[in-house]
Amino acid sequence: MEYVYAALLLHKLQKGITEDNVSNVIKATGSTPDEVKVKALVAALSEVNIDEALKAAPIAVTPASSQGSTSSPVAPEAAKEEEKKEEKKEEEALEGLSALFG
Repeated sequence: MEYVYAALLLHKLQKGITEDNVSNVIKATGSTPDEVKVKALVAALSEVNIDEALKAAPIAVTPASSQGSTSSPVAPEAAKEEEKKEEKKEEEALEGLSALFG
């Protein structure tokens, strides 16, 4: 998991996701990077548009944000449509994640 976080950090900072950069981020945490995992990650991400994968990823609902939605009642039909949209987004996100590991 730390390798994926390292890649996300590098992406956020607009740095190249290279073996050296990922290894340096892992080293900066005080850990010793596993070169096989680093190579596998860099190879897997080389063909992935990370921005698109992040857009497709489902967003977790926290208790605070779910409380805000209960303050404005929603009609049952609208709630069902909203649920269908969320399910579709989750399916699309899973498809995007499969590209990372497939």
